[in-house]
Amino acid sequence: MNIYAIGAIYKFEIARTARTLLQSIASPVLSTSLYFIVFGSAIGSRMGTIDSVEYAAFIIPGLIMLSLLSESISNAAFGIFFPKFSGTIYEILSAPVSAAEVVIGYVGAAATKSVLVGLLILFTARIFVDYQIQHPFWMVSFLVLTALTFSLFGFIIGIWADDFQKLQIVPLMVVTPLTFLGGAFYSIDMLPEFWQKVTLFNPVVYLISGFRWSFYGIADVSIGISLGMTALFLVICLGFVAWIFRTGYKLRK
Repeated sequence: MNIYAIGAIYKFEIARTARTLLQSIASPVLSTSLYFIVFGSAIGSRMGTIDSVEYAAFIIPGLIMLSLLSESISNAAFGIFFPKFSGTIYEILSAPVSAAEVVIGYVGAAATKSVLVGLLILFTARIFVDYQIQHPFWMVSFLVLTALTFSLFGFIIGIWADDFQKLQIVPLMVVTPLTFLGGAFYSIDMLPEFWQKVTLFNPVVYLISGFRWSFYGIADVSIGISLGMTALFLVICLGFVAWIFRTGYKLRK
């Protein structure tokens, strides 16, 4: 394992974030703060409690997951897309660096940035509402596992995309709607029975449910199923990445 190569890619991606702090860090934190103000304070004061948890506190895991998914995908997608766009990807591919080292460097940096954003949002939430974390270990585990999984997914999107427009299609038209419909702002138990069953086909439900359980000990689905579904998506993404480097899909003209 070439630690120096991994470190070089990782440091370059982290340095790129340092040059765009307003866009990479401040923007998602401020956007989520607006959600806390609107949904937590304005609407939450009229909602009462859900499963004995105040509504403003109930939505914290969903809001963190909303930002975590979008940031993980965009960070990793842009990270690998720019070398493709500029042509420097061929320098990486011709260097004595394995596919695994390239993926660890780019995905590791993207996941690190996403976890940082998630933690900043978590600390910012304390300004607006009081909350508790019953299972800190599992909270961090879900945070890191989700960031890694969706950074891998973003890496795949970055390789697949041919232009900047395609980079935004999946996050805006697929991931964000699935997050809003995945119980970020409500419990799926509040839905009619038919829609409860339909919602279970939404993979984001398992992420939000497991993450919320780590805070308050309540979940829409079993914690074991949540972990299993997240791990399954991680394995699927790893399989796609392995196939991309084995076949040279979108990497070689």
